[in-house]
Amino acid sequence: MTDGISDESADVVGVLTERIEARFDMGMDQLKAAVAAAPTANPNATDVVKWHGLLVEAQSVLERAEEDLLAALETQPSEVDDPTMGLAHRVNAAVTTRDGRAMVVRWLLDPDAPGKKDLAAERLARLRPRSGPAVQTSAPNRPAGTLAPASAWRPARSAR
Repeated sequence: MTDGISDESADVVGVLTERIEARFDMGMDQLKAAVAAAPTANPNATDVVKWHGLLVEAQSVLERAEEDLLAALETQPSEVDDPTMGLAHRVNAAVTTRDGRAMVVRWLLDPDAPGKKDLAAERLARLRPRSGPAVQTSAPNRPAGTLAPASAWRPARSAR
């Protein structure tokens, strides 16, 4: 640790990238290309690629926040001012985001993770995006020149 940042936490993306590559037996670039070419072929791969991208993005945000904080701390006298504390809070939020996304990637990679083999997992699988709408979204086609039934044009009358 040269700058106070743990080397272990800074390499979260690298470790998970290696696990993804081992799991799918291909490099990340190949996996991304495969998912882009056929996103519905392997929903697990699609999810992993999506969350890995979010993880990489979160790591980048964290690194920028840490750089900003370190630069601000170098100019501070003995007490930290409010803007610098704001930067520290930004770093904390970025760590939380990165770690949360890393947890999702780990969960996606673990076939025996809690929630993957129970009733809740089956329900979740049914909620996956479908290739088309679940219900008809447009009015049925009528042959040209035919009208809807008269009952469709008149309000219902109450029986007296």
